[in-house]
Amino acid sequence: MKALGISVAVDDFGTGFSSLSYLQQLDVDRLKIDRGFIRAMQTTSGAGGSIAQTVIQLGRNLGLSVIAEGVETVAQANALHQLGCDEAQGFLFARPMESTELAAWLAGLRDGYPLPY
Repeated sequence: MKALGISVAVDDFGTGFSSLSYLQQLDVDRLKIDRGFIRAMQTTSGAGGSIAQTVIQLGRNLGLSVIAEGVETVAQANALHQLGCDEAQGFLFARPMESTELAAWLAGLRDGYPLPY
């Protein structure tokens, strides 16, 4: 897959079957922080932020990029940026859309339409 230019991400890292052993067994390029940890960043305990920070640091130490999924607020995006997260996805940037809508949305980005943050 690498020879074809395909990168591999471990989705929902830190939950379910996503374990540290996969990082040794598979030739992955990215870690995706589960949206549950992103949502928990705004709780008073702050545990989600600590977990997100740990996953970001783990990714850096292993030479992997890190994507946060489920980013819905500017506050979440800013906090992730401050933690050094490489990429984010979620409703803050766009809602799910049909392919025809995607083409128009991408054209709007190319034409300088601002992102919502």
